[in-house]
This record gives sequence, structure tokens and C-alpha cells, in this order.
Amino acid sequence: MVQAFLDCPTGLAGDMLLAALLDLGLPEPVIHQPLAQLGLQGRYRLQHAESRSGGLRGRRLKVETLEADPPHRSWGSLRRSIETSALEPRLRERVLAVFGLLAEAEGAVHGHAPEQVHFHEVGALDALVDVVGVCAGLLHLQVDQLICAPPPAGHGSVSTAHGLLPLPAPAVLELARRRAIPLATAEGFPAGELTTPTGLALMACWAERFAVAPALLPQRVGIGLGHRQLDRPNLLRLWLGPPVATAPVASPGGGPQLETVLQQQAQIDDASPEDLAFLIEELRAAGALEVFSAAIQMKKGRQGMLLTVLGWPEQASALREIWWRHGSSLGLREQLQQRWALPRRSRTLATALGEVRVKLAVVPGASPRWKAEHDDLAALARRHGLNLSQVRQAVEQAMAEDNDALPSECG
Repeated sequence: MVQAFLDCPTGLAGDMLLAALLDLGLPEPVIHQPLAQLGLQGRYRLQHAESRSGGLRGRRLKVETLEADPPHRSWGSLRRSIETSALEPRLRERVLAVFGLLAEAEGAVHGHAPEQVHFHEVGALDALVDVVGVCAGLLHLQVDQLICAPPPAGHGSVSTAHGLLPLPAPAVLELARRRAIPLATAEGFPAGELTTPTGLALMACWAERFAVAPALLPQRVGIGLGHRQLDRPNLLRLWLGPPVATAPVASPGGGPQLETVLQQQAQIDDASPEDLAFLIEELRAAGALEVFSAAIQMKKGRQGMLLTVLGWPEQASALREIWWRHGSSLGLREQLQQRWALPRRSRTLATALGEVRVKLAVVPGASPRWKAEHDDLAALARRHGLNLSQVRQAVEQAMAEDNDALPSECG
């Protein structure tokens, strides 16, 4: 699994995102091929090189337009061009989503239907290169999950084809409103635009959430530089690597392991007991490590349930889908937690009454622990007409006679 985190302390822009991908080693043909399928070959040139900003290295990109009189493309005509192109289906879907979101935001702030929006800054050739290039690059790098830090949008005003506009740019503010994207403060920055509509639309369609960095083992880092001179390095950083949970940290001597787990929680007061039970069943069926609930008292004296789900970080998206599909909550809290887990393994133990699955765990400085599966104990009790205590005695006798049952280490 490839997880990505985008750190954008000075904002987001399409050219900075594309520069970061190139800094990661993205081959240029990955960008050029889909653009040629859209009929844009020979109409632009990519100029990028390693550079510095505030003393830190990175890659700076400029898209040079080779069209003598570039047209203002309406969303209607642009959408038809993309839909009828030979773009790979996954890439076509992503590009349509980004430009469709941009059209909705621009239409809302200017009072037009999305189909009637004529793109200027966001729909010019450089924006097409940025959107197609970034989407193609992330697909090429096989990014499964992307988390983006809340970007600062800027303050002051900016000169556009529509005249002088306030910052954050109206389309940026509308995108943030529509997708509930948190914007970091621009306090302390010089006046100017920090996040562009194109940059924010790309992350709105790609980022799973906007939050602080997850538990991630950084293996590759790409740095894209902005063009504005600020009082600090103007850059964004794209980290790639596997989630920490895929590589648990073991204590010396094969003892307890430090693992990272996902916790999802919601307070529910508007679901029937049957609906709540079904949601719990579906969460367990989806592979959750554990699902449990506790009675709580909510505001205005209402009785409710606090439902908690534990899983691995890579299960976040799949479990979230279950919440939305079968739950009644309008929100969901998520956090990563660390836990220590004893080494354990399962084995099948032969007893005088039949086979029983047993879970074994190694305890530092103490005798190993074991526990028989309750379902197996109950099945043997029914089969032989015994009570559970009698079946447990048979299992204990088999454990005592089996020299391999309690190893010093559970591998």
C-alpha cells in the first residue's frame, strides 16, 4: 500500500504539485501522453529544474503556453473533449471530477450554471497541464491513500480576468465550503494568494481527508517550489511510504510489539436497536478488529450509544463506507492510536472430546497464557451432552499432556 501525505505550509498550486511529482522522479512521458490524447501536443512546454527557496532545495516548474491566442474554454466544451478522448478510464474520471468541481465553484461565485462557465485562469492551458499531469502522476505512483494538511489560502487581493478579487479567492472559499475543507490561517504571511482554485480542487478530489501527518514511514519525498518570494521557504512536500502499521515495532527479545491501530467513533441517539445491531454486524464483517458500544447521556438528557470501532489504518476508507451506508451519524471521529500487543498464535488442539482451537500468548517473565475458542467449547458440550466446565477440564488435560502446546515463544 502506498500512502501519501502532502505538507503545504505555504499553500497549494497546480504547478507546485506537478513539480513535486517530477521531483519524485515521475517520468515526463507520463504527463505528455495523456495531454497528447487531448490534442494538446505541441501547444505547451514544461520548464522545470532544481532550485532553491529560502535556502531549501526543491523543483520549480513553469508551463509555457505555445498557443498564439489560447481560447477561453467553456466547461461544456472541455467536458465533451475529455469524455470523448482516449484517456485511460481512471484518469478520465479523475480529470472530469477536478474540472467539474471547479466549474461548480466558479459558477456559484459568478452566478452561472456550471455548463456556462468560461474558464480563464483555471481553464487555461497551464491548468489543463497541471490537472492532467498531477492526476496521471498520482495514478502512475499507485497512491492508494492521500492525506493533505490544511492549506493557508492567503489574504489581501489578487488581479484576475474578472478584475481585482479578494483573497481567499472566491472559488477557493466556495471549494472549501462545498467540501468542508479546513483552511489554515494566513496570519503572518505577506498579502497575496497562497492557494489557487486549481490546487485546492485537485486535493479536494484526491485527498481522503485534510489533517495532520498520519503515522507514515517516509520513503520518498518530492518538493515543489512556488514562484512567489515569501519571508520563508515557499514549498510543498509530498511524502510517500507505507503506513507504520505494516511494520510493527517489537521490543528486544521478542516481547510485546508496538502497533498502530485506527479508532473510529460516533455518538448515536437516533437509531433503533435493530439498526444499531446491523451496523455493528456489518462493521465486523468488513474486517474490523473490534466493535463495541457504551451507553452515554447526550445533550438535553437524551440517551445514546457511543459506538467504537478498531481496525488497521489501511482499513479506514472501507470501514468509513460501512458507517455512511448503514449508520445514522452525520459525523465520524478518527484517530490513530498505539497499542502494545503480546506475541500470539493460534493452533488446533486434539482432546478426548474432539478438536478445539486455542489462542496462545507469550507473557514476559511469566508462564504463557492460553484460551480456548468459546464456539468450539460450546459445540463439544452440545455434541457430548456435557456442561462447559466439563469440556474445559478435558481441554486443560490435553494442554497438560501436549508438550508442544505452550512454546516459549509464539512465532
